[in-house]
Amino acid sequence: MADKAYSSRANRAWLRQHGIRAVIPVKEDQKKHRRDRGRAGGRPPVFDASWYKKRNTVERCFSKLKQFRAVATRYDKRERIYQGTIDVASISIWLRDPVP
Repeated sequence: MADKAYSSRANRAWLRQHGIRAVIPVKEDQKKHRRDRGRAGGRPPVFDASWYKKRNTVERCFSKLKQFRAVATRYDKRERIYQGTIDVASISIWLRDPVP
């Protein structure tokens, strides 16, 4: 999953070669260019809006985690210690704004 900045033909081809299903919205200028070319423009790539919404949820989670300085700068060099920092930050976020 990626945002519109990665909707190029080359990126989609690379994902296809590696067996990865792309969930990337198409830019408006690319849509217009395809329409202008008519039948030669080809078929628009498949876009699943429900999967893209899940990507948005994950991005917001990362944004909330990066509000914690220790998570954003990663002062902790050991993976176990850093994971503990992320756990504490996650618990703090959950206690501040619990999701039903």
